[in-house]
This record gives sequence, C-alpha cells and structure tokens, in this order.
Amino acid sequence: MKKFILILVLFTSTAFADDDQKGVDADKVAYNVFLASAEQGDAIAQYKLATLYISGEGVQQDYKQAAKWFTKSAEQGDKISQYNLSLMYVKGEGVQQDYKQAVKWYTKSAAQGYSLAQYNLAFMYYKGEGVQQDYKQAAKWYTKAAEQGDSLAQYNLALMYANGKGVQQDYKQAAKWHTKSAEQGYSLAQNYLAFMYNTGEGVLQDYKLAVKWYTKAAEQGVAEAQYNLALMYYNGQGVLQDYKLMYMWLNLSRYNGYKGTKTTFDLITKRITSNDISKAQEASKVCLASNYTKCG
Repeated sequence: MKKFILILVLFTSTAFADDDQKGVDADKVAYNVFLASAEQGDAIAQYKLATLYISGEGVQQDYKQAAKWFTKSAEQGDKISQYNLSLMYVKGEGVQQDYKQAVKWYTKSAAQGYSLAQYNLAFMYYKGEGVQQDYKQAAKWYTKAAEQGDSLAQYNLALMYANGKGVQQDYKQAAKWHTKSAEQGYSLAQNYLAFMYNTGEGVLQDYKLAVKWYTKAAEQGVAEAQYNLALMYYNGQGVLQDYKLMYMWLNLSRYNGYKGTKTTFDLITKRITSNDISKAQEASKVCLASNYTKCG
C-alpha cells in the first residue's frame, strides 16, 4: 500500500470572502507558517510543508520541493517523512528513481515501528528490489507490521507460512494470520481462510465456516470465492443444497472473470430447469446492482 500520509490543517480566517477564497487564504497562511518554521529546522513543519508541495495547497505543486523538505525532516528522524521519502524514491517523483535509497529510508522508518514502512520494506526484501532478495527478512518485517494489525501484512505473512518461504512451513500459523486479516475484512484472506476450512488445512475441517468466509469474500467481488461458494451450494456442504443460488454465484463468478466455469455450467444446466435458470440470472443482476447486499 504505497500512499502519502497527508495531515490536513484547518486555519480560520477573518477575511471577508466567499468560502472558496477563504480556503485559498487559509492554505496560503498554512504554507507561510510552515515555511517559516521549516527554515528554522522544525522537523514537523518540514514534514507538513512537504505535504503542501505534494497536494499543491497554498503553493504550486512541486515534487522536487516536497522531496527536499521530506529529506530534511527525515534526516532529523521523522518516521513518516522517512516513509514518504521512500515512496518518492520508489516512484521517481521529485527525485531520480532509486530503490536502494527507498530501502534505506524504509529501514529507518520501519526501525521506529512505523507499520506502513515495515510492510513496504518486507515487500522490497521479498521482491529483491533495492536489496538482495531475502525471504527471512521479508517475513521478519511482515511479522512486525502484522503484529501492529496491518491486514495486508497479516495476509502476506500467512502466505509465507503456507508456502514455507522465509519461515518453516506451518499451516496453523497460516490460518492464524489469515484469520486476523480476514476479520479485518480483507477479501483475499477471507477466501484463503475459507479454503483452509474447506480442506482442513491448518484447521479442523468445517464446511459451515468455509461457507461463512467464502460468502464474505464473494460479497466483496472475489471471483474465486464466488465460484467456490457456488460449489458449496451445489454439493450441499456447510449449507443446504440450492441449485439456484449455486447458479447465481457461478454466474457472478464468470462475470467477474473467473476462468473454468464452462464445465460447471454444463453440469448444473443438466440439473436445473430453464425457469430456475432465469430466476438465478435475475438474482445475479439484483445481487450485482445492490453491490452484493441483496444476494439470494
């Protein structure tokens, strides 16, 4: 998740002007206040000044100036400036793209406990970008971010345990971290956790829990989860057998790009009436139009 952290500061103004002009005046005041403090070496002001150059509020947008002030703040140890400076090196915004510099500043920020930096540093180690590929280091930093509640780090750490990359393969640990991520609403973790309950990998096999998590992922548009949920309805595993709901989820899975539905469609059309197919197709439309709040 590579994004800038922007702090919005509201300034009041007594100028007689319309609302838009008041906003412009407040932005200019903010810029001048931060500039004065930043030039005196205030790290927080330097950070906030950099964010104004990123957003173009109160000053013309200028990534080079943003990088300059993030650097000054980062050199004083501001962990969020260090993180944002890393992003600029990764994206080549305001500076020449340089993954090694990105790793340098991610490391400084991550060492101070900033979870977003820990996540991105783990990613750099995993991909071998700007640093020698090292799965153990990737697992280390994913763990630190995961322990702070980062759902993506929890998901990636779970995959590392499932695949035995950088850590000893451990399906129970994989299930643990998938659960933490899934409970925060991360759809891919929900889908993988459902698979684990469906197959009994790292957990006691439980079709009802598989259906629960497939459903949560399916209702977020995950095509694979929609397909697997369709199979659960077809087989009556963890849920009452229901060919219409099976067809509905299968149809949505195909709509969302899941490959390999043709054989399953051929199978279900032999067991369902044309009238029920029409109802299932209509249910698919309602489900999609409601953004998955009215499905079945």
